[in-house]
Amino acid sequence: MDPGNQSAVTMFILQRFVDDPWLKAALFCVFFILLMVALAGNGLIIMIVHCSPNLHTPMYFFLVNLALLDVVCTITVLPKVLQDLVAENTISFGGCLTQMFVFSWILGSELLLFSAMAYDRYLAICQPLHYGTLMSGRTCVILATFVWSIGALNSLILTCLVLPLSFCGPNVITHFFCEIPSVLLLSCSPTFINDIMTVIADMFLTGLNFLLTMTSYSFIIANILRIHSAEGKQRAFSTCSAHLVVVTVYYSTVLYTYIRPALGSSGLLDKVIAVLYTTVTPSLNPLIYTLRNKEFQASFKKLTFSSP
Repeated sequence: MDPGNQSAVTMFILQRFVDDPWLKAALFCVFFILLMVALAGNGLIIMIVHCSPNLHTPMYFFLVNLALLDVVCTITVLPKVLQDLVAENTISFGGCLTQMFVFSWILGSELLLFSAMAYDRYLAICQPLHYGTLMSGRTCVILATFVWSIGALNSLILTCLVLPLSFCGPNVITHFFCEIPSVLLLSCSPTFINDIMTVIADMFLTGLNFLLTMTSYSFIIANILRIHSAEGKQRAFSTCSAHLVVVTVYYSTVLYTYIRPALGSSGLLDKVIAVLYTTVTPSLNPLIYTLRNKEFQASFKKLTFSSP
């Protein structure tokens, strides 16, 4: 049938996780807790770093940027998920595009930020004598601006490529939020250009940044192994082990999501993987980065006990 003779879709239906009322209630509680933990944990990181002059270093500067990205990611996805579990599970075409743009922006920026954070740790551990010069305040601001700007540009291009597409039915998105791969499946227009640009963006943001991050850590690990004292090795590795864990989990789930459409959909598994990098990771990041960080904990205790 000619798409031009069909009515255009103005509303999408987001697929719910389950239909059972008890399971929906349980999921609502789980996602609400994750939302609160993500907002509280990342908000705490931003507040502690801001109020502690001893934490005004490049490592914590990038950590604050990561916390900001996680906050935006959480409020972009989770409130709509909670609404869909208790009320209507629809989203307007404009709302879908907005969610798609913001989430893609945050996703791309976070992948770039991981490379910047890995580069910072590489300089701190492998080039300690030149660290202050190479990672100055001006350099940090330039890197952060680059991260946010390139993420926004990538998202703008991919989102604008969706605008000319025709959506004439069906309008059920087999996902719990608007993400580019799942939305493209509903288009009744050719999506070849969109698919190619998505793959290129994925190769650049995921593949290239993962390679840069792993290259940085290969130098870091090689340098740590050359440290003679066990205490020195432990101290050096503790500053980057948390970041390495987060990077591994995040990249593996994102890469799966954007490669999976070419292999076919896996239904529930796709949703579970998406939950990991949209809700679980932003909730766990504050714990992962601060649980073993004695410097951050000392600043937290100082601010807590010094408060009236």
